[in-house]
Amino acid sequence: MNRFVSTYTNRIDAKGRVSVPASFRDVLARDGYEGGIYCYPSLDAPALDAGGESLAKKIDALLEGLDDFSDERDELSVALYGDVQILKIDGDGRIVLPAALREHAGITDQVTFVGMGQKFQLWEPERFKAHRESARQKVRDHKRLFGAGSRPGRQHGGGGAEGARE
Repeated sequence: MNRFVSTYTNRIDAKGRVSVPASFRDVLARDGYEGGIYCYPSLDAPALDAGGESLAKKIDALLEGLDDFSDERDELSVALYGDVQILKIDGDGRIVLPAALREHAGITDQVTFVGMGQKFQLWEPERFKAHRESARQKVRDHKRLFGAGSRPGRQHGGGGAEGARE
């Protein structure tokens, strides 16, 4: 699997070190991990966005879609690359979370790693619980937008009486 999935909460030690979940390290290794995790303050949440080379390439592609000398490109570059910290993974699978990143996310003694496919986020555990509940509620409120409501044209076998009851 080449996606970050699942949720893990790990303790941060007195030196600011925390173990990166083994499954996340595996994804980073397959992604061509080049010496560090790209990590920066999320633009729209009290969390940190993180990932490997795939995330960096997505950011590059996003920037390439903007005019070279545009304000939008400069602003996005500053907001993303200007705040990136490259976090090295030590031999025990740990990273050091710098104080500035921990402060942005309100992280103190524990951090929750949240898989999001091509990237992952780091959250203060209680903030993440509230965020997850809010996200789940929004999905429940709008599930018809995701195809979970009525499905016109759905066929049951030959489309006979079963199809008529829908």
